[in-house]
Amino acid sequence: MKYDVPSDDVKWAEDVLKKLNAKLSAECFRMKGVIPYIPQDGRYRDIDTGEGIYWWTNGFWSGMLWQMYYAAGDEGYRTLAEAVEERLDEALEGFEGLYHDVGFMWLHSSVANYRLTGNAVSRRRGLHAANILAGRYNPAGKFIRAWNGDRAGWIIIDCMMNIPLLYWASKETGDPRFAYIAQNHADTAIQTLVRPDGSCNHIAVLSPETGECLEIPGGQGYASGSSWSRGQAWAVYGYALSFRHTGRQRYLDTAKKIAHYVIANFAQHSWLPVVDFRAPHDPVKYDSTAAMIAACGLLEIAEYVGEYEKPLYMDAALKILRSCEKAFADWDSEHDGIIGKGTTAYHDGPATTEVPIIYADYFFTEAVLRLLGKDFLIW
Repeated sequence: MKYDVPSDDVKWAEDVLKKLNAKLSAECFRMKGVIPYIPQDGRYRDIDTGEGIYWWTNGFWSGMLWQMYYAAGDEGYRTLAEAVEERLDEALEGFEGLYHDVGFMWLHSSVANYRLTGNAVSRRRGLHAANILAGRYNPAGKFIRAWNGDRAGWIIIDCMMNIPLLYWASKETGDPRFAYIAQNHADTAIQTLVRPDGSCNHIAVLSPETGECLEIPGGQGYASGSSWSRGQAWAVYGYALSFRHTGRQRYLDTAKKIAHYVIANFAQHSWLPVVDFRAPHDPVKYDSTAAMIAACGLLEIAEYVGEYEKPLYMDAALKILRSCEKAFADWDSEHDGIIGKGTTAYHDGPATTEVPIIYADYFFTEAVLRLLGKDFLIW
């Protein structure tokens, strides 16, 4: 086991895993080939977003299925995960609708498949996606550009969780250029997105010709200069993963600095995740996705620190997971979605505010399996 998890927390995680198996089995029976995002009236609809097959969350259901297949050995999980992966071929073929989030889409589908089964077709899909991500690299500014259209100089903190696709591609092919791009992006994000106090900007607009920082928009948080909680969580986990793949101490130090800021803010809110740590106190808006991602990042950091530091990150992760499961989980097998109260952005409308969102369920599943030593590295 990677961690010395207290026995009562192990029991909690084992009980949760049983409920996860029951809930996911019911969802799999209902959903068949559906790629879920946010349930409507308690049921998932198939990729019901304006961007269709190109939507950035389309890999997380597959990732959950592969994690559960690895943990439980149920071939039904594998069959549905492979069906999702095949559907994503349409996005690779269409290409122009893709942007920086191809890591989320193909790490959790094709790369996961290849890692567990050795599927050569899955390997090619993963490498294709890695080349698409590498193709977004701006060599003058040393960053991977976000989104499409007129955003040539945009860099966002979310992309720290996509660059593990590049680390994988470097190791898989023996070509260091993928890892160079990933590290250049991580270094530029430290300079432009990570603040001295450990909080993070969501977005920076850089000059695509020089890399000079021109503007700091508010992004999905409350406003410019505020502290969007999911952005902080992406940064905690993303820099910890960059340390895993490179061994560069700078990345672990950055992950820890952001983690300390995140832990302090979660503690102030009873270990429940507000959407923005610097938003007005009223109204209170929650985003469970930030909590699940942060918990995974804290567990990642706990693997690399000494025995006297480890409890800080472990205890915080467990408090976050247990508090959110108690407050937000829906274990009714008739309802799709597990962890409620997810919010896509502070100023979004009711359809995407405090609702179940597929990536909250993915990161919750990963964290629970990790506590039990039953996960595999999907990043």
